[in-house]
Amino acid sequence: MTMKKTVPFVTFRTRVRDASLPGPNPYYWKDNTSDDYFSGKRVVLFSLPGAFTPTCTNQQLPEFESLHGEFRKQGIDEIYCLSVNDAFVMNAWGKSVGVQNVKLIPDGSGEFTRKMGMLVAKHNLGFGMRSWRYAAVIDNGDVEQWFEEEGFSDDCQTDPYGISSPQNVLKTLKASAAA
Repeated sequence: MTMKKTVPFVTFRTRVRDASLPGPNPYYWKDNTSDDYFSGKRVVLFSLPGAFTPTCTNQQLPEFESLHGEFRKQGIDEIYCLSVNDAFVMNAWGKSVGVQNVKLIPDGSGEFTRKMGMLVAKHNLGFGMRSWRYAAVIDNGDVEQWFEEEGFSDDCQTDPYGISSPQNVLKTLKASAAA
């Protein structure tokens, strides 16, 4: 589905590894903005309910990682995974999954997710406020294609996954290129 939307301008608090720093935690704080991630690039952004959760960890993130090269062939510069988790959690999750190509964006406060209209309550799972599962193809900050899972609602009893899968996004990109 195509929708007319521009990504909101927010500042993301990230942690960056720096091997020259001493000690067991060689990271420093870095603020990245929406412009840093989205300006001048064509990217796939996918957002999910939480790091370390089953579908996100066992399917969505590793599948986007494994299809990275196929997305590049379709003119995608970067693939971003966003979650309403802090930088510490996102870094630990990325390390545990072994991601090399997908870049993780911590939306710890949920500000980006809220401004995208995708913030939902998941109190029934003990999560609090989280992102609904979606993906988007974004060109220079403008949403080109939108892939939102069905059933958007607070305290949803299911965890739909399919519309925002990398296979579906890639299939749509290939069909658009062939048209």
